[in-house]
Amino acid sequence: MLSNSIAELDRRHLVHPLASWRGHEQAGARFLASARGATVTDAEGHSLLDGFAGLWCVNAGYGQEHLIEAATRQLRDLSYATGYFGLGSESAARLAGRLTDHAPGDLNHVYFGLGGSDAVDSTIRFARHYWHSRGAPERDQFISVAQGYHGSSAVGSGLTALPVFHAKFGVPLDWQHKIPSHYAYRNPVGPDAEAIIAASVADLRAKIAEIGAERVAAFYLEPIQGSGGVLVPPPGWVAAMHAVCKEMEILFVADEVITGFGRTGPMFACSEEGIVPDMMTTAKGLTSGYVPMSAVFLSDHVYETIAEGAGSGMVGHGQTYSAHPVSAAVALAALDLYEGGLLENGVKMGARLMAGLQGLADHPLVGDVRGRGMLAAVELVTDKAKKTPLPAAAAPGVRIFDRAWQNGLIIRAFTQGVLGYAPPLCCTDDEIDRIVELTRVTLDQTLEDPEVRAAMA
Repeated sequence: MLSNSIAELDRRHLVHPLASWRGHEQAGARFLASARGATVTDAEGHSLLDGFAGLWCVNAGYGQEHLIEAATRQLRDLSYATGYFGLGSESAARLAGRLTDHAPGDLNHVYFGLGGSDAVDSTIRFARHYWHSRGAPERDQFISVAQGYHGSSAVGSGLTALPVFHAKFGVPLDWQHKIPSHYAYRNPVGPDAEAIIAASVADLRAKIAEIGAERVAAFYLEPIQGSGGVLVPPPGWVAAMHAVCKEMEILFVADEVITGFGRTGPMFACSEEGIVPDMMTTAKGLTSGYVPMSAVFLSDHVYETIAEGAGSGMVGHGQTYSAHPVSAAVALAALDLYEGGLLENGVKMGARLMAGLQGLADHPLVGDVRGRGMLAAVELVTDKAKKTPLPAAAAPGVRIFDRAWQNGLIIRAFTQGVLGYAPPLCCTDDEIDRIVELTRVTLDQTLEDPEVRAAMA
């Protein structure tokens, strides 16, 4: 049992991410006390299945001794090593080598940071340096996809295309542009894959023409849009976007912060489309969320262009904790698990998860079920034919999360009535089946919500 004094310290002093500050002052936080595998236990002793792997990140599951031992050993041997002044550590060097062995194509160079947001910021800086080095500093415009998420930093939040990350923050900046999402369930051209791809290609070409191809530095996408509602593009969509960028000599940046490290099946989702990005961002599953770390992969031509542009001078980008030896040691241990069968288990459990969630399609509130691997969503509606979202008065982002929590399940409940799933890859058959069973219980309870029933009347 958590003491009242700790809860009060949290409420009075700790600023929580993506939270109502006034709401937190009143309600306080739910405290987690321990975790093992796919199960977490709160401070009241309540056990829950974590159907969201923390924040899409605990891919290996909680309490993995191999990761804990790696961190402990590295802490004893060398707790910190800067990458400045030409210094380094064995764990970081080994990690860079192993990651490039898994990366698509010629993504042979890795810059390490702390999280997805700073990884995206690094790509923006690298892209600007790249075009300056090529003698084209006028290429300073960036394009991303509506409903995409690329972090909440001062610059990356402008590439993010979700209103809550823009309101009162002065973003997006005037050099940050968007094209519509592929969002198959609500796409104006309908659900046909070829029509969606053709529309997105046309949108990208039109945006490039509007800006001027000679001005566009880079295009960003997520292989599956995560925080926008787990929006899965049709097969071939990523490759089609990549082809346009190649034709126009625009840098193509794949944001795999969520999709990397087995989340959709393979180590990296880009491999499913057979494309090689110019840069790729990763984080989350890199260390299974045990310690902070991100990795930006750079292709040979991007790296060589920046290196040649700098000549004997410095490339002026760096962070105190870049290539932290403890984080690198944990990431190496996580790779051991991924390579040792965890990816295969994730593929098997992902198929079971998708089949189970598809079995909920007959529920009166379920409008769409989508996903790939251990990344899925169920979109709720009050009218299936009209695809009417749940009413805002039903506060789906809060109430559905609360119901699931009381039922012993953690999921992501988006404000528009989309339920997000990203369980640890270590889940068993029984745990996946339990996630689906508890979801149905939560849906039945939501169906009895007065505001939902009124909307369906």
